[in-house]
Amino acid sequence: MIDSGHLDRRGRRVTLRPVDDDNWRAVADVAPHDDQRRFVAALGARYLLVSAHSEVWTSLAVYADETVVGHVMWGVDDDGSHWIGGMLIDAAEQKRGVGRATVRTLAAWLGAKDGNPPVRLSYHPDNLQAAALYTSLGFHPTCAMDDEELIAEQTL
Repeated sequence: MIDSGHLDRRGRRVTLRPVDDDNWRAVADVAPHDDQRRFVAALGARYLLVSAHSEVWTSLAVYADETVVGHVMWGVDDDGSHWIGGMLIDAAEQKRGVGRATVRTLAAWLGAKDGNPPVRLSYHPDNLQAAALYTSLGFHPTCAMDDEELIAEQTL
C-alpha cells in the first residue's frame, strides 16, 4: 500500500493499493463522466488490460478509506523517468480531491525511487481540468507530445 497521508475533501484517507483478487472488479467498473471519455477510458477495465499485457505499466487501485474510487498506473521509461498514467476517478467521486490526493501520493512515491528521477504524465491539451490539476501540483509542460497528449514533468 502507498500511503502519503493525503485526505480528500471529505476527510477520507486516499491510498493506492495493488489490484488483486479482492478489488479488481471494483477497479474494472470505475467509470468517468460521459463527457470525459474523449480523454480517458470509458472503464477502468481498459487500463487493467493495458497493465496486464505490458511490461511497462503497473495498475493500482485508488481507495478513499476502504472504498475503491479509482484507478491509476505507474511505469518506468527507458530513460529512467517515472510515469503516471491511466488515472481514472469514478464519476460519483469526482470534485472531492481524490484525483489531487492520488497524484500527490503517487508522484511523491515515484520521485523517491531510484535517486529522485523526473516524474512525467501526459494529458490531452483540450483537457483543461487535467491541465489545471497537474500545473497546480508542480507539473510543467515539456512541449513534447506522446501521440495527441502533452507531456508534463515534475522534478524534485
